[in-house]
Amino acid sequence: MRKGRMKKGTSVVLTAAMALTALSGLGAPVKAEAADAGGSYTDYSEGFPETVTIQIPVYDRAFEGWNVTDNYYTKWIQQEFGDKYNVKVEYVAIGRTTEVQDYMQLIAAGNAPDIIFHYDMPQAVNYYSQGAMQALDLDEIAYYAPDYFASMGDTIQKYGQMDGENVFFFAQRDAIYYNWVTLIRQDWLDAVNMEMPTNREELNNVLAAWKDAGLGQWSEQLIQKSFTYEYPFFDEGITDEEYALYLDLNVAPLTWKPTEDFLRAWNKEYNEGLIDPEFYLNVEEPDAKADFVSGKSGVFSFYINNSTDVITSLLANDPDAKVSVMNPAAKSPTGKSYYYEYPPYGMIMGINNTTTDEERAAVWMFLNWMAQPENLFCLQNGVEGENYTLDESGIAVPVADFAGESKLSQNNNKDYWCLVAEVATYGDEEKNYQANLRTLAPAGYEDLIQQSYDYDQANREYGVVTPIFTKTVESSTEYASDLNAMWQEFYVDLVTCSTDEFDKKYEEYCQEYLDGGYQAILDEKQALLDEGSYIAE
Repeated sequence: MRKGRMKKGTSVVLTAAMALTALSGLGAPVKAEAADAGGSYTDYSEGFPETVTIQIPVYDRAFEGWNVTDNYYTKWIQQEFGDKYNVKVEYVAIGRTTEVQDYMQLIAAGNAPDIIFHYDMPQAVNYYSQGAMQALDLDEIAYYAPDYFASMGDTIQKYGQMDGENVFFFAQRDAIYYNWVTLIRQDWLDAVNMEMPTNREELNNVLAAWKDAGLGQWSEQLIQKSFTYEYPFFDEGITDEEYALYLDLNVAPLTWKPTEDFLRAWNKEYNEGLIDPEFYLNVEEPDAKADFVSGKSGVFSFYINNSTDVITSLLANDPDAKVSVMNPAAKSPTGKSYYYEYPPYGMIMGINNTTTDEERAAVWMFLNWMAQPENLFCLQNGVEGENYTLDESGIAVPVADFAGESKLSQNNNKDYWCLVAEVATYGDEEKNYQANLRTLAPAGYEDLIQQSYDYDQANREYGVVTPIFTKTVESSTEYASDLNAMWQEFYVDLVTCSTDEFDKKYEEYCQEYLDGGYQAILDEKQALLDEGSYIAE
C-alpha cells in the first residue's frame, strides 16, 4: 500500500468530487467542541487514546478473484481513516444471497457487526424487532459526523423512528433506475423478424416464435425475497390503502389480485412451453445468468455496470450474439410499466445493541470521513491515472480493462461506499447521465444505457412508493419466515400445474396462506393504518 497514491490533493479531482455528492462538500474534520445541545461528548478528533475496533458489514457477491474483507481499498481505508484516529476497521462479509440468514445467525450468536443493514425497510424492522439495535442519540451523530448529519439529518428524523425511538440512519439516495436492465437477445428478435415487444401479449408472441424457431425460452430466478414481481400487473384502480396493506418486500401478497394475475399469466406461459420448465432451479442470480450466457434463455435481468462479464461470456459462447435492453412494459398486460419507486434514502442501518460508546463514536466518524467528497470519489473511481482519467468536465473516464492493484470490484466498489451514498452523482442530471454511460456500460455498449434511460424517462409516471409503518408490524416478524416457505411452494405449484387446476389450487393456497399468518398481518396493518401510524409519500 503506497501512501498517498489516491492523489486526493489535486484541485481538479476535488472540484469534481465536490460536485459528485450533496452529502457534505464541507470537508470538515470531527468537531472539537466538548458539548452541544444534546449533552457532553468526548472529543476524539486527535484519535482515540486506545485502539478502537469497529466491524463494518460488506456484501460478498462471490466476485471471482475478489476478497471482500482484504483488498486494496480496505487497506486504504485503514491507512487513511483508521490509522489517523487509532481505529481498526474490520470488514465482515455478509453473503448477498444469504444476507438474512447470515445476519440472523450473527445476531443470535451475539457476533453481528457494529452496523446492521438492509436495503428493504421490512427486513430492517425485522432485525430491530429481534432486539438487535440500540436507540440513537441524534445529537451525538451530529457531533461526531457533522457533514454526514447535515445532509441526512432530516431524513433520519422523518424515517428513522420505530415505536417512538430513533433507530435507523441512512445512506443518501439520488435515485436512478436505468441501471436495472433486462437484456434481450436482439439477434433472436431479428431471426424471427419481430420488433421489441411493448406489452405481455407481444412478449408471448416473441417467445412463441423463438420456440418455433428452436431458440431459447424465458428463464428467471426463483422469487424468494424483495417481492416486486406483481408490479407489472398494477392498474390505476388500486387505492393507496391497498398499497399500504399489500406492498411488502418481505412478505409476498399471495392473496392480492395482482399476484393472482401474475401467477395466472405465468401458468399459461408455462403450459404453452414459453418459459423454462425448471425455472425454480435458478435459486441465485448466477443460475439465471448461466442460462442467458449459454443460450438457454433469451432474457436476463440484473444491475448493469461497466465491469460486468455477462456480455463477454455470452459472446464467448456465441460470437454472433447481439443484445438490447428489453422494454420493461413488455411484462405488463396493459403496457404500463409500473415499478418499485425507491424511498428517499438508500441503505437502511442500525447500530448493534452490543456496540460500545467509543465504537459507536468511531462509526459516526467513519461515516463522516467517507462522506467527504474526495474520499467518496476515490472509493467510487479509484486512482487517477490508473483506474480513470478526468475529462474536461471533471467526469471520471474509466480506463478500459484496467487490472492493476487498485482495480475496483465488479460493481465499482459500491458495497463499501453504499454506507453513505446509493449512487455516484455529480449533482447534475446531464453530467450524471454522461458519467453513467461510462460507469454502467461495458466498453462499446453505451447504447444499452441510452436505451434503458429512454425507457426510464418514458415510464416515470408509473412509480409506486411503499408506505412505511412507524410501528413494528409484529405479526410480520412472527410469520414472515413461514409464509416465505409457503410462498415458494405455492407459487411454483401454481405456475407448473395444469391450467384447469389453477383456480381450485389458488383458492386453497390463499386460504392456507391466510390461516398461516397472512390474515394476522393484514389485520395488524389495517389497525396501524386506522391509527395513522405510517408515512406515505
